[in-house]
Amino acid sequence: MVTAGYDGFPGAVAVSRLSVYNWPTVDGHPGGGTPHLHLACSEGYVVTDGEGAVQTLTAAGFEETPLRAGTVAWFTPGTIHRLVNDGDLRITVVMQNGGLPEAGDAVLTLPPDRLTDPGTYAAAVGLPTSGSERELVGAARARRDLATRRFFELRDAVAAGDSEPLAAFHRAAAELVRPRLAAWERRWREGAQAAVTATRDQLAALGDGDARHLADARTHAGGPTATGRFGMCGRLDVYHDG
Repeated sequence: MVTAGYDGFPGAVAVSRLSVYNWPTVDGHPGGGTPHLHLACSEGYVVTDGEGAVQTLTAAGFEETPLRAGTVAWFTPGTIHRLVNDGDLRITVVMQNGGLPEAGDAVLTLPPDRLTDPGTYAAAVGLPTSGSERELVGAARARRDLATRRFFELRDAVAAGDSEPLAAFHRAAAELVRPRLAAWERRWREGAQAAVTATRDQLAALGDGDARHLADARTHAGGPTATGRFGMCGRLDVYHDG
């Protein structure tokens, strides 16, 4: 039996190392990230250093999960999440469907007038492509604080029993990413679907007593492909995008 080949990172996930921003937040924490959601990817945290929390908001309500070295936490698509850094919080982030977040599977909790169309949203979230470190930090921090204030408004509305602002944000987010869906599907087919198909075919081959795919074994290794990138939640070292 001819088996499907896949030699990407296990499960076609993406891996990055995150140092959560240490700029004081609008609600008094020593640091924190920018609230956002993913539309088609679950996200996992393996906390390696420091302490803090991840604040999450769904239609079921608001939660805060403490984070410290050794904690493993994850959440599914549609979960608005905000990292709070209470002391040198560092995380290894594992993302489902490697490459989709970098291809736009993330929408920040910006005010409604910034979510009206892809161009308006891109202008609101984009960071300068040049300039001093101070200018880049200022732009990233302003973006974070704007999204954080809207996150609080959504949280308070849900707590008061009004789910419409959150539902409206979901609808706007879905509209923003719709032009990207064809490209996302190609990434999914070449990554996560290919990985699943390879396992299916390998199990079938083993069931038939066919071990020929084992002769194709290989090893991969490498360092980060980008370091110190300004991410949504902190500075990122990107190791693999699936």
